[in-house]
Formats: sequence, structure tokens, C-alpha cells
Amino acid sequence: VQLQASGGGLVQTGNSRRLSCKVSGAVFRLTPIAWYRQAPEKQRELVADMDSGGTRNYADSVTGRFTIERDNVRNTMYLQMNNLKPEDSAVYYCNVRWRSRDFWGRGTLVTVSS
Repeated sequence: VQLQASGGGLVQTGNSRRLSCKVSGAVFRLTPIAWYRQAPEKQRELVADMDSGGTRNYADSVTGRFTIERDNVRNTMYLQMNNLKPEDSAVYYCNVRWRSRDFWGRGTLVTVSS
């Protein structure tokens, strides 16, 4: 299973960014998906997840601002991030669970300038 994330970059406070993650090697429509992030000197944390049925969960810090989405035709997952804040700056990782194993993308850096 391979995951290729993209979409990171430098963005100003209050602006939006969409991350993408192309998944191959799994039956994507059957996989739970998630986005995590890790800021410098902090532990990796769950940002949002979605099961194969479409149920979503969000961290309190991003609820109302971020949306996790999936396209089961393109085998791609997305994280739409709106009203970004400096504390959202982190490396963002996409994750899928397939056959009881976790698979990770390489990570994409998002930097929010104040």
C-alpha cells in the first residue's frame, strides 16, 4: 500500500488549503482513512478520520474549520482546511488502515504565517 500526499505549503492566517493523498494497493473504498499532524517538539495527533461508511470525526481544535473527504473513484483522500491559524502549522500525514495494518504517507508541511 502506498500513499502520496501533496498540497502543503506556506499560507497566511485565515486562508484555506486543501491537502490530497493518493492511495494505491488497497481497496480504498473499504479502508478507514485519517489525517494526522505533528508540530515541532510535539507528538503526532489525530486531526480527522472517516470510516468506509462515511462517518467523520474531528479533533476539537479543527472542528468547524477542517473537512475530511474521500473520492472512492480516484482513490484519493482530502483534507480541506479553512480559517487556518498559526497553531495549525505542522507536518500533515495521511493514513489508511488495511488488513489490520496502518500505512502512512510521507507527510506534507503546512506553515501558517501570522
